[in-house]
Amino acid sequence: MEHLAEILVPIAVCCVLPIMVIWLIVRKRINETNARTQIALAALEKNPDIDIEELLKKFANKGKLLKEKLLAKLLWGCLTTLLGVGLIGFGIYLSANHLGGTDDPMVAVCFGLASLGVGIAFLVNYFVGKKMLAKEIEAEEKRVTLSE
Repeated sequence: MEHLAEILVPIAVCCVLPIMVIWLIVRKRINETNARTQIALAALEKNPDIDIEELLKKFANKGKLLKEKLLAKLLWGCLTTLLGVGLIGFGIYLSANHLGGTDDPMVAVCFGLASLGVGIAFLVNYFVGKKMLAKEIEAEEKRVTLSE
């Protein structure tokens, strides 16, 4: 029975879980599109003279601003960096106190190093993006304030 669990758990985590996540995201987008379509059809039934393009523009998903995207990268960079530092510290603690055998501290340190690397990459991406996109962010902020 343990042998079966050793096979099924990695298959579930590596194959089934990503497929389910993608299916849920696609299903959510389809439902959003169907809801917008239903609203547009109802509006056309009530008022056939309505400008459909203007109506669809109002329902269109507004993408995130550059500043919001950069702030999300800063957030994820800080979180994954702190997670990496914490996992490395936990691995060092396990190793220093001879807890968890010989493999557990190394696993924690390896995951910590990977998380730390991803966090640093996010932070570098944030600071480089902030510097390179400063003019675009400023123009985007002016455009948003003018449209409000």
